[in-house]
Amino acid sequence: MARYLHLLRSNPDFAYLWFASVVSLLGDWFNIIALSALVSEYTNNSGLAVSGLLLARFLPPLIVSPYAGVLIDRFNRKRLLIYSDLLRAIIVLFLLFANSPDRLWLIYLMTVLQFAMSAIFEPARGAILPSLVSSKDLLPANTLSNVTWSVMLAIGAIIGGVTATLFGTATALVIDAATFALSAVLVSRIKPRSIAQSQTPTTENQPQNRGFRDGLRYVAANPGVAAALFIKFGLSLGSVDALMIAYATSLFVIGENGTGSLGILYSAFGFGAILGPMILNRFNDGSVHTMRRLVIASFACVTVGWLLFGFAPTLLLASLALIVRAMGGSATWTYSSTIIQMSVPDHFLGRVFALDWAGFYLAVAVSTLVTGLLIDTFGNQAAPHITIGSGILSIIPLLLWIGAVYWLERTKQTTLPAPSGD
Repeated sequence: MARYLHLLRSNPDFAYLWFASVVSLLGDWFNIIALSALVSEYTNNSGLAVSGLLLARFLPPLIVSPYAGVLIDRFNRKRLLIYSDLLRAIIVLFLLFANSPDRLWLIYLMTVLQFAMSAIFEPARGAILPSLVSSKDLLPANTLSNVTWSVMLAIGAIIGGVTATLFGTATALVIDAATFALSAVLVSRIKPRSIAQSQTPTTENQPQNRGFRDGLRYVAANPGVAAALFIKFGLSLGSVDALMIAYATSLFVIGENGTGSLGILYSAFGFGAILGPMILNRFNDGSVHTMRRLVIASFACVTVGWLLFGFAPTLLLASLALIVRAMGGSATWTYSSTIIQMSVPDHFLGRVFALDWAGFYLAVAVSTLVTGLLIDTFGNQAAPHITIGSGILSIIPLLLWIGAVYWLERTKQTTLPAPSGD
């Protein structure tokens, strides 16, 4: 813990970005709990309707990401972060008008717009990080950022569930909008440093090489980077969000429309996400080679968590299973982001992170749609069987990643040198 406190104290610009994440993530979980319960109420617990809400969160970034990556590499990343926050604050306030079942469409529309803005914010945050900390601090910075996501999931889910239950969804949404505005203020305080370009071929530094296709060509020329882009995609096969909602609203119901049990499940998931990188970082020397191997252990943890969740007969055991599932997912996410930042030159970071997020959203969108259709076809009581199927499916990316690591190590594949950030 002392290492992370020192990181924040010695890097005020990173601290501002971190505090911005804290407040906006808190609002995000208010948003998720409130809207999930609202859609369930308006549609009589329709699995497809809830999956539609999740798809409204995941599809826009998938479509917008290619353009977002180009924007991030061409324009001021700090300003893009601020504009994204302010626009999301305005969009969330429009959700206050979705106060009856006949305005369900407004929830989907505003969610689409909100996450179109998120498609710019998230890759830009990943791309700007190397200009805020030194290269040796990238791993602890990513770990802290990911743990923050987890802590705010654990805290925000509980607070969001209680707030939505006691004060209604309108209060939760106003708080969400306020957190975006505060995040914009905090981001406005950061002062990114210039990063010296890596020693790459002259043509890669030319202004015309700022398009999306140039980013694809860069990835194709660097198998190590291409492999890193597979990690979040493979991790996201199977919709843990849709299944948690099904468990909370139909199998283990606590509170109005299951908001209490949903808060507990999300909190367990957040706690597990804290533990994952904290434990595995004890075996991490900060090298790309080591992190690739630790991703194998993380993928295995994801599979075990899925299967335990599927067989859990009580809310307590389901929560414990989600801790295991989240431990693997959190460590995998942390290492994939750090590998990209350590391997990719600054002038390609925006496009590579946009591709990384696009792969994540593609897997989540397909998984969410399939899960929703299965729940609507067989009912919420089939959720445990769907969860077990997701666990079996997760074995595939585990085996593929083991093969990819073996091939990369055998052929000694390297990527372009990382920027120093100093």
